[in-house]
Amino acid sequence: MIRIHFTAADFARIRFAPRPAPLQELNAALTRMVHPDDALLHGRWRQALLRTLPAAVEPLRDLVPGGHPPMFIDVFDDSLTGGLDTVRATHPETVRTELERVYAGHPVPAPRWIRDLHRGDADAWRVVRRAQHAAFEAVLAPVWSLVQDLHHAEFTRHALTMAEHGLGATLAELVPGSRLHDDVWEFAGAVDEDIALRGRGLLLLPTFHWSAHPLVSNLPERPVAVTYPAGPGLPLALAGPGGTEDALAAVIGRTRLDLLHLLAAGHTTGDLARRLRVSNATVSAHTAALRAAGLITTTRTGRSVRHERTALGALLVGRHTG
Repeated sequence: MIRIHFTAADFARIRFAPRPAPLQELNAALTRMVHPDDALLHGRWRQALLRTLPAAVEPLRDLVPGGHPPMFIDVFDDSLTGGLDTVRATHPETVRTELERVYAGHPVPAPRWIRDLHRGDADAWRVVRRAQHAAFEAVLAPVWSLVQDLHHAEFTRHALTMAEHGLGATLAELVPGSRLHDDVWEFAGAVDEDIALRGRGLLLLPTFHWSAHPLVSNLPERPVAVTYPAGPGLPLALAGPGGTEDALAAVIGRTRLDLLHLLAAGHTTGDLARRLRVSNATVSAHTAALRAAGLITTTRTGRSVRHERTALGALLVGRHTG
């Protein structure tokens, strides 16, 4: 359980990132590659990327020897160049501490270039910059416009929730199962940890390449950042020979994609079953999955159940049609 402790000043310094952060979204995507949580859904995406990653990306493996990266690459600038500059500007003591932490107990000694980075060597920093830049170009650049669209929809949704229902409801919606009690926000995490903000404030950032627990960055003299999984948690698939429509169908399934297209206007379960020529039970199973992913909403009126596409669902389909 993660427990984030606020002061009065911190409540005034909670903010949603208005734009996606290229390097943090890259971290989430690379973490997804290392720890795939659904081999059927993500295996093709992962294998395709592993086959196409350029050699310049290889040093990133050395930065993450045990599958958990040093926190100094958790950077939240909303431009790639700015993010790369921020990584390079990390305080040398933080770099040394984090490299020692990720290699502690690791059976393989750190390679020479990591030892050079530990002592602040300029050539080693150029290796880091080149690797991060090459990874972004290979993994995220082809789908970055979709990430931007999804982020805008997420930002707008939570801004409206904040205005209408307040902070507690917003945080509970943002991380399901979390709760804000007095001055403490609690949610499930990878470790059990208490984090005191002490006036540093809190940054909330959605990610679209990760679907597990929120990722927390807690570096000295920086706002604490919570990167939370948003939307369907899809690997945003590259277009293959069949085009983007087939790429999206390969990820979420052809029937679910057809449902999203039909739900440009609201339909009942029976309507959808007739149009798709499947059973009501089949439609109910697919709509349950789409609803859980935040792509549709379902409302009941008497004995009828009506489904409608959400803004996130419309953005997802809109980017992969036409």
